[in-house]
Amino acid sequence: MKRYFLIGIVFMICASINAQMKWNSRYQAYIDQYKDLAIAEMLKYDIPASITLAQGLLESGAGMSELARKGNNHFGIKCHDWGGATTYHDDDEEQECFRKYRDVYESYEDHSRFLARQPRYRSLFRLKRTDYKGWARGLKKCGYATSPTYANKLIGIIELYKLHKYDKATKYDRFMVSRSEVKGIAPGTNLHQIHIYNKNYYLIARAGDTFKSIAKEVGISYKKIAKYNERDKNDTLNPGEVVYLKKKQKKADKAYKNRPHRVKAGESMYSIAQYYGIRTESLYKMNKLGPDYSLKAGDCLRVR
Repeated sequence: MKRYFLIGIVFMICASINAQMKWNSRYQAYIDQYKDLAIAEMLKYDIPASITLAQGLLESGAGMSELARKGNNHFGIKCHDWGGATTYHDDDEEQECFRKYRDVYESYEDHSRFLARQPRYRSLFRLKRTDYKGWARGLKKCGYATSPTYANKLIGIIELYKLHKYDKATKYDRFMVSRSEVKGIAPGTNLHQIHIYNKNYYLIARAGDTFKSIAKEVGISYKKIAKYNERDKNDTLNPGEVVYLKKKQKKADKAYKNRPHRVKAGESMYSIAQYYGIRTESLYKMNKLGPDYSLKAGDCLRVR
């Protein structure tokens, strides 16, 4: 009877955790930003990307915790056997010492090395990469965290956001990984979310953005970014503008084959080209138009 009672208690705890866990757009944005970094670490150290992401989400509050904002520490790793920069934070005790990193990439890399080199975690590396439940329970058993529900929280996050799909990945987006290594960004900076469209990367400009401020964040020359967007490097950016981070394509995505664009009032050849992620010059050529052509509402333009 005692055994069944304990099983019932565990079941109720798991059910309670799952019931409280709801999809969060901030969590999804964090996943989109760091999933490639987690995959890169997995392919190097054999730690499931799902576990790395779930721990990062849980330990850093999706990058919004004080430790993450002030020290780029996304995994709550303390100062034991650490000779680098430090920061202090109330945890189990007041003002405990935590590791401080130059950037998020360094935090992820140190987390991987921390698990791979600590003898107490050695048993985890005998598990299959796809056994995220075994890893979650093993981390708790090996003493990574003191919370009795730590493993169930990790499993709940992995299953809610389907992070286990990344454990089967064999490649990653190198641009997204290199972005995590950009130096000179203050901890806690609200980074732009990077999107992918028509074989290009882009972000949405916010109030106060300039080509220089975006360049500092993404690690690309501001002159290049301006050129990719067919703009002057000193142009003012308006909130909501699409800013591409690579040279635009000559044609729109395949989805727009045999689907011409009908011009709306207020649109220009440039705004249409930006919308489809193509070069303005290519848009003119595809439609056999000269630079002096006066665009009118109702015109139909080929975009591919």
